[in-house]
Amino acid sequence: MDRPRTYPCGKLRPPAGPSRRQFVKGVLVGGAAAAAGCSKATMLGPIDATVGDGSTAHKTATDRVTIGSTGIVTSRLAMGSGTHGSNGSSDQVRLGMSTFVNQLTYGFSKGVTFFETADAYGAHPFIGQAVSQVGRNNVVVLTKSEAQTAAGMQADLDRFRRELGVDMIDIVLLHNKQSATWTTECAGAMDTLSAAKEAGVIRAHGVSCHTLSALQLAAATPWVDIDQARVNPDGILMDADPATVIALLKQMKASGKGVIGMKILGEGQLGNQVDRAITHAVGLDCIDAFTIGFTSTTQLDEVMQKIATV
Repeated sequence: MDRPRTYPCGKLRPPAGPSRRQFVKGVLVGGAAAAAGCSKATMLGPIDATVGDGSTAHKTATDRVTIGSTGIVTSRLAMGSGTHGSNGSSDQVRLGMSTFVNQLTYGFSKGVTFFETADAYGAHPFIGQAVSQVGRNNVVVLTKSEAQTAAGMQADLDRFRRELGVDMIDIVLLHNKQSATWTTECAGAMDTLSAAKEAGVIRAHGVSCHTLSALQLAAATPWVDIDQARVNPDGILMDADPATVIALLKQMKASGKGVIGMKILGEGQLGNQVDRAITHAVGLDCIDAFTIGFTSTTQLDEVMQKIATV
């Protein structure tokens, strides 16, 4: 995932959520374990798959989970593309087109059907190439925009779809919100995403937060279908201590929001404590799925194996 940066503001379609104006008026390391029932390139797509409720005692990376109340069904593990990501690049993008695309399609062959990215990482063409190889209906794509205005978000949505080579993007989030009043500052972008969901251009919208106050606002905002939150056992690069963040994520889950964990390995700082970090993530009932950025298929295999043995 990307390092913290400061920004000015801090068809199976889900039911349309409240618009931002309606709210105001009312106030992400050899062998891998594939999930039972998931074959490789012939697996059911995210819309047709049997839904797993995520509540079984034994979880795997390729369990079919539903993201909140959105109706979006995908693998528990997402392949991220933003490790040390900023200014249009990341560790994954720096692998080069062939290597990173092969890594994504390898993950798909193992049952990972969730690709997570953001405009800031410069990975859209890589994700698009992988999607074209595995089939659009077989994967869920999440990306993030830094736009604040209606016009800026509309331009991003149009460009993102061209870069990804898709007509519809499953999940679009406001990226890296830090302000305690981001719903006001990003009102135009929020309204455009609401309209895009209503039109079937996206399936769900939400936010990723990088401060506690921004996260608290996300928990209290009905417009947020999905929150992408930083969580790991040591509080590394998180919005607050684990207990505080987890309490907010539980609040989100209770209100029907989808929650996707990121910074699971603390952007590599927990690389020598992978077992503990993965055990922590798998044990969190307040997250539906989590994303990890890999730079090799070996890392992916090892993490999938660890998830399966928790």
